[in-house]
Amino acid sequence: MIPYDPVAWLRKEIMQNTILWGVVALFPVSEIALALFKRTRRRQATLSDRGSMRLLWLVITISVGAAIGMAGLPVAQIQMAHDVRQVFALAVLLLGLAIRWISIFTLGRFFTVDVSVQQDHHLIETGLYRYVRHPSYAGLLLAFFGLGLFFGNWFSVGVLVLPITGAILWRIQIEERALRDALGESYRQYCLRTKKLIPGVF
Repeated sequence: MIPYDPVAWLRKEIMQNTILWGVVALFPVSEIALALFKRTRRRQATLSDRGSMRLLWLVITISVGAAIGMAGLPVAQIQMAHDVRQVFALAVLLLGLAIRWISIFTLGRFFTVDVSVQQDHHLIETGLYRYVRHPSYAGLLLAFFGLGLFFGNWFSVGVLVLPITGAILWRIQIEERALRDALGESYRQYCLRTKKLIPGVF
């Protein structure tokens, strides 16, 4: 049996599907851009991040590396025609990114990559925020699910979705604690009538 070489697998996949992989590359590029340009100006906000952004990036980095490492394994391959799977996976990924960016634009200047509450912060309940409290995270998780499908292995899907979901849920706790402290009863009532990530479910 020829030993599995993840680097060789990745090189082969990119050479065969350059355009699709180019579109996939928009995912990390967009997230890096957010990390660089949407940090809080400390003088204008109270920071409550508690290192959650660093932890999330660490988990994402490890998970993506592990997902690539497992993608070409002969076990747990997603049984779907290669081109069909990649197009479907790309559609899921782009849908997730669309949800994330629509949510970010809805928040406007209140969106930051670190957990913070601005001096004139107020509750946003328009757009996707009518249905879930954290649509940008829901979109992010959907995008990672699509990325796992794109890699073509159920192990890749699991190693992307499960650890990142855990990190996001921990970060949500930190965010919501800060928002409850800042916005008081209005945010508590919002939490009672609106689910976290999946409308009507969770």
